[in-house]
Amino acid sequence: MVLRVGVVGVPFPNGIGMTHSNCYANDPLAKLVAVCDIIKERADKAADKFGVKAYYSVSEMLEKVPDLDIVDVCTGGHENGSLHHEPTMLALEAGKHVLVEKPISNKIEEAREMVAKAGQKGLYLGCNLNHYFTFPAERARKYIDDGEIGEFVYCLHKMGFQGGESTYAGPSTSPRIKGYPYFHVKAFLSHPFSVMRYFCGDITEVQAFLNRPSYRKEAGDEMMSINSIHVKFANDCVGYLLSTRGDTTMGMGGWWSIEVGGTHGTFCIENCVEKITYWPAPRTEGPAVEPTVTSSGTTDFNQTFPNRIHAFLQDIADGVPREKLRASGRDALAALEYTWSTIESYERGGILVRPYPLPT
Repeated sequence: MVLRVGVVGVPFPNGIGMTHSNCYANDPLAKLVAVCDIIKERADKAADKFGVKAYYSVSEMLEKVPDLDIVDVCTGGHENGSLHHEPTMLALEAGKHVLVEKPISNKIEEAREMVAKAGQKGLYLGCNLNHYFTFPAERARKYIDDGEIGEFVYCLHKMGFQGGESTYAGPSTSPRIKGYPYFHVKAFLSHPFSVMRYFCGDITEVQAFLNRPSYRKEAGDEMMSINSIHVKFANDCVGYLLSTRGDTTMGMGGWWSIEVGGTHGTFCIENCVEKITYWPAPRTEGPAVEPTVTSSGTTDFNQTFPNRIHAFLQDIADGVPREKLRASGRDALAALEYTWSTIESYERGGILVRPYPLPT
């Protein structure tokens, strides 16, 4: 089964829409048939590159290519998400499955509407939560499924850009960022929250402290770039998330690490795609068991994009039940609900916040 795809938002020559288009163009389950961008030159250049038709509005594309199976929404906007709602809703209303970039939206009400619309229409709504479509994440899931972690005890996740004071270039003048103090929180936390939830389940309580270093404050930079978040999961596991936007250089595990410990053992993934280490819990009898280190053989983070997109195509081609869709709109909504709880906790002095319930 080959699925016909149209991509919305194609900033030529680079940009996430071009990355997605390349993935579809090289996937045997997909046929890229259309690209769309409100900037004509970008749409035309992308169309020339992929040998497809260019459109300049989502409505036009849906009208002229009625046999589309999937609309991939790669638009951005304020806080990297303000332009996701309208094209997604148009595509769902037209009966198309949708893959939308993260965050699913920069407004929680819009995200809830998008998930509800997909449910009403009986359509697949996925999100590009690509950080756990990796070999180390697959191996970690096997440790969990095989009982080698046991009862979850803790989850520690660090994710952010490596940097420091010397790499700071001053407040951003981008309209996506300037004037939005929660840009990093909204644009970035969907990834780490989705990874924590993927391994440890739903989060039921959030407590957050947000800040920015003195050099940002002195420069008049509003961005809350240091995010320190304590969480509790539905299974009673506790967790901690640290995310920064180039304000420091993280040590072990580099820019991305997650450590999940249980009563039977612990795993840690370093740099997302690179390697996973497993430590079995000590035994009362027999020799000590050494940790197992498994490398993926790659350092190429960009491989997560074709992996994730192929999974979306495979799920649709296989007709999996909507609740089994990997990295679904509901999963993306969960991450955004936790993001909103983070903001509320910070604004109310670090109080404990219980996220808004997810749709069944």
